[in-house]
Amino acid sequence: MAAKKKNNSYQELLAAMDVLEREKGIKKDVIIDALTDALANAYKKNYDDNNARVEVVIDDQTGAFKVYAFKKVVEEVSNPIEEISLRDALMVSHGYELGDDLRQEVTPANFGRIAAQTAKNVVLQKLREEERRIVYDKYKRLQDDLVDGEVAREDKHYIYINLGGGVEAAMNKHDQMPNEHYRVHDHVQVYVTRVLEETKGPQVFVSRTAPDLLKRLFEKEVPEISQGIVEIKGIVREAGDRAKVAVFSRDSNVDPVGTCVGPRGSRIQAIVNQLGGENIDIVKYEEDPELFIQNALNPAEVKEVLFDENNGEVEELEQTDENGEARQRVHHGCTVIVPDNQLSLAIGKRGQNVRLAAQLTGYSLDIKPLSELDNLTTDDESDEAVEKFEE
Repeated sequence: MAAKKKNNSYQELLAAMDVLEREKGIKKDVIIDALTDALANAYKKNYDDNNARVEVVIDDQTGAFKVYAFKKVVEEVSNPIEEISLRDALMVSHGYELGDDLRQEVTPANFGRIAAQTAKNVVLQKLREEERRIVYDKYKRLQDDLVDGEVAREDKHYIYINLGGGVEAAMNKHDQMPNEHYRVHDHVQVYVTRVLEETKGPQVFVSRTAPDLLKRLFEKEVPEISQGIVEIKGIVREAGDRAKVAVFSRDSNVDPVGTCVGPRGSRIQAIVNQLGGENIDIVKYEEDPELFIQNALNPAEVKEVLFDENNGEVEELEQTDENGEARQRVHHGCTVIVPDNQLSLAIGKRGQNVRLAAQLTGYSLDIKPLSELDNLTTDDESDEAVEKFEE
């Protein structure tokens, strides 16, 4: 009767492995490998305090298991736990020689109960690991993309967004929009910035302030961008307040700015609504730096751009190079001449317009009114410069 019960347990174990392989994608071989290691450790813990070399073999057809111990065949035994004399080995089989491993079955008679509990724990562990792997793979594929979520809770460091499937993403203060207030059950679109594989499950980090969130919104609202007709060349943001987006058309018949604005501003308005009213300037990208700077300072009118390649500022970027050192971007200097009545518009509130334009173009921009032109040129250059502006 006991043998029949044991056989039933073996069959139940095999059946469970088949279900996991079929429904969860966990290979039976993976479970058997993990189970043999766990049973070997269980044997050493309960039956072999000396930790001899043991191996557990599971029959993948019947589910039955056996425990084997190994001893090295030697001339003279110095460690009885790991060694056996050649004379004793020959009593087991005449085929043994010095240096061979003698393999003997040492399966305890009452090992079945421990084996059953061990098998259950291993299967459950593998199931948890596989579920974590599935979730990790899912969100790893969604990294650098938009996902929908619901505000679940908040602590002093993070707001936690429920992404479904029991996954909560963390959004720190830096990634939260300053013009937004998040309440439990609010639905939000967030940008997945990082996915880490942790022992307790994948850790997902999301953002509402990342420039690439704005890029994904444009791709979603403007078909010409997702089709590759219009290209986003650059995005800079002061999240929740203002952003500038540089766009370029690969088709001369397609206006990149008008395409992004949409009929009666419908496309850009949909994006603005997603960002709680953040102002977005759409800038036409130009290969000519002067034209690009003029466009970037929109809506201000620009009279002239005077370049000084020897004068620039160095910006430390968040990314690092292959040596782990902070990347740098050199902003070459230039002076931008604007009509006196356009000075405040070009600079913007608290310097925001010129600051974003500088980040977008990569130039350090010094805004000067036209009335100060004489101070920007030497005596030898003044007449030539004035004549150029008069023309």
